Amino acid sequence: MRNTLLRMLVALMCALAVCADVTPVQDFDLQKMAGKWYMVGFATNAQWFATNKAGMKMGTAVIVPTAGGDLDLSYANLNADNSCWRMTHLAKKTDTPGRFTFHSQVWNNDNDMSIVDVVYDDYALVHTIKTKNGVSEVLNKLYSRSTQASPALQQKFTQLSLDTGVLADNIAILPENAECPAV
Repeated sequence: MRNTLLRMLVALMCALAVCADVTPVQDFDLQKMAGKWYMVGFATNAQWFATNKAGMKMGTAVIVPTAGGDLDLSYANLNADNSCWRMTHLAKKTDTPGRFTFHSQVWNNDNDMSIVDVVYDDYALVHTIKTKNGVSEVLNKLYSRSTQASPALQQKFTQLSLDTGVLADNIAILPENAECPAV
């Protein structure tokens, strides 16, 4: 019991230390985030990622701002068998523009998400702290308005991921993939 509590406390302190260094972009514009994005990059130290990253491919995210300032997030990935994996979240705004929180029913975790860098017609760097059963993990995503990300943008994403504690082996630029049909 004592060791479990100590591990949880260390994980929380690490997550807080990482989170303290990451702040949302200045002058965040919710409306300009709207639309379709390609998930070009994905980085996390989560164990499931290490075992599944080789088979991961690019997916899409559709962001719809709500009247109240929240974000409707819809994700879709086309699987190898041509079926579609989909997930949606309602990310609630916080007092800090560019920072949102949501609970994932799919993964049963709490998420603290920040848009840390964005050029609205080009790319967005998204940093999330996911917490489940007292254990926190970092997840960084590189969104792009196109299926291509320049080498400079890939380097920016890699540097964010390294700076937030993700191991170099756990940073992936995802290969292109066909899209799921609209629902």
